Amino acid sequence: MIDSHCHLDHEPLINDLENVINRSKENGVEKLLTISTTTKSYKNILKITNIDPIIFGTIGIHPHDSESDIMSLDFLIDEAKKNNKIIGIGETGLDYYYENSDKNKQLESFNTHIKASINLKYPLIIHSRNAEEDTLKILKKNHSSDLKPLMHCFTGSKSFADKLLNIGAYFSASGIITFKNSRELQETFKYIPNDRILIETDSPFLAPVPMRGKKNEPSFIKFTLEKLAQIKNVDVDYLDKCTTKNFNKLFFNEI
Repeated sequence: MIDSHCHLDHEPLINDLENVINRSKENGVEKLLTISTTTKSYKNILKITNIDPIIFGTIGIHPHDSESDIMSLDFLIDEAKKNNKIIGIGETGLDYYYENSDKNKQLESFNTHIKASINLKYPLIIHSRNAEEDTLKILKKNHSSDLKPLMHCFTGSKSFADKLLNIGAYFSASGIITFKNSRELQETFKYIPNDRILIETDSPFLAPVPMRGKKNEPSFIKFTLEKLAQIKNVDVDYLDKCTTKNFNKLFFNEI
């Protein structure tokens, strides 16, 4: 299994990192991708990726912070090029639910991250909440064979998923698919082809059933995988191989 999106620099994971990593390995996790959300978190991620060979990282600014924290195009490209364990751009995107940052600032930041991902040919980790129309519009505007969109913690509509599939997007399933009120999302993931799906924890957030109420961690990824296999009516081991292959193809160009 591969946890395609976690936040190892967040509490309580950062203060128990050795045990968190060990529990991940004991539960069959072979890679962890820890995600940058601010300039400060990126600096912490650089240190964390050197702790263990299974840990990789990204560089980027979360839409919540896009007004107060800015990474230039040159900075994104240069930093990614000089650090071989940085393998993705983001978390970037649009969040119109909370609007912690001005919409125009979010759009500007998203555009910069897209340009960096195309330049580097790195996957683009996208956060999209209550912003389906603008997310799709900006991705279509910047469409390129070198653009590799990954819809993190996807909770969008089936119609949105269908349009994103047409521009080559991948979709990451989080613990949300295990929630009782996620029937519509479950149907969407049932529809998405197996060769376009990854799994994630988004830890320490969104602990899956049966771990609800606890701080999430990468070792809990198995519960999301099991639920996804149930939704898609396939064997767990088969889906594990699919999602692992998809991650390695997307991030390491493995066929």
